[in-house]
Amino acid sequence: MEPSSRRTFLASGLALPAAGLAHAEQATSQASKEVKFTYRTLGKTGLKVASLSFGCMTTSDATVIERAADIGILHFDTARSYQGGNNERMVGAALKGKRQRVVLSSKTEGTNKAEALAQLDTSLRELGTDHLDIWYLHMKNSPGDVTDDLLEAQRIAKQAGKIRFAGVSTHYNMDRMLPYLVKLGQTDVILTTYNFAMQSVDQNAGANPQAPKSDMTSAIRAARQAGVGIVVMKALAGGVSRVGRGDRLYGANQEALSRQLSQPGVPAAAIRWALKNESVDTAIVCMTDHDQLDENLRAMAQPYSSADARLLAQQMAYIGPRYCRMCGTCGGVCDKGVPVPDVLRFLTYAEGYGQFGLARERFLELPEHVRAVRCEDCATCSVDCPHGVKVRERVSRAQEILA
Repeated sequence: MEPSSRRTFLASGLALPAAGLAHAEQATSQASKEVKFTYRTLGKTGLKVASLSFGCMTTSDATVIERAADIGILHFDTARSYQGGNNERMVGAALKGKRQRVVLSSKTEGTNKAEALAQLDTSLRELGTDHLDIWYLHMKNSPGDVTDDLLEAQRIAKQAGKIRFAGVSTHYNMDRMLPYLVKLGQTDVILTTYNFAMQSVDQNAGANPQAPKSDMTSAIRAARQAGVGIVVMKALAGGVSRVGRGDRLYGANQEALSRQLSQPGVPAAAIRWALKNESVDTAIVCMTDHDQLDENLRAMAQPYSSADARLLAQQMAYIGPRYCRMCGTCGGVCDKGVPVPDVLRFLTYAEGYGQFGLARERFLELPEHVRAVRCEDCATCSVDCPHGVKVRERVSRAQEILA
């Protein structure tokens, strides 16, 4: 099987375990020699993690996870909601026999204490473990999302020995949420969006000079200094190399889009950009197949360089009007009730990561009246992105392919 067709096959979720295992056995020894891991301590938790962690959300081939653990990746992240609940089961099977030497995290989208604790019990059962190292309250993007009821659920779970550490994941409004969670004082670990697209305007080639400067780097440093473990996600800023894997979302221009988004070295440069912040303990990166695992492992082999900066500046010029920075400046919802950052995040799942099924699943979870909105019916768009993202065009694209 040619490499390109192999990647398509694995990404489809239909790869035979034996095929993946053969590839893993062939590559493990060589990769182990080439990659030098950097290990960091996750805040005050005492948990040791490699600077690169494994995001399991898009993974269907268990041999990729098995090989990652054998090579030296320590932290594996899943969620109750991933792949309709099936992701946890696959991750648990892949890490069977390795549980005592890995850091395992999962998440709940429960809206109250009872619901969250019930989801935790399901997660433990599906993962085949009696505890999670980190349990996140998932997608909390404003202080009001972190309710006393959900915080109580985490305290109960800790006391029962079902979790070791309490976490919160936040997708936007991050530079506001981090100091809030630090002040709250109950969160041991924060999982936050952080990538090169969030650089300050004066460092960001092609950015709108009027755009607000992101203070995420400072927010991360302050939280880490307070002892909170910092795990970053979405380091690739929309999946810069994850297109062209067989899906037909791009029509006649699929190859051209793939070339633009897949410049050699960009994914590695993006990962190194996130990790150059010494306050970042680890970056969770989704890995679908062995090729992506190898690519991401190589990202750790060298420090961030001026060549990386040039690559990312070129990349930023292209994705600038397309990629939502998740800054929350727009308020998050248009006049018709469309949650713009969420919809644009779903679009990156489809376009950037080749995960159309996941994108559509998330879109269909929106309320019916929101799914029925069409941007083309509005004379003007009520959202004016300060970073220059073409909101109407991008949300229309999401409605076109996901509705």
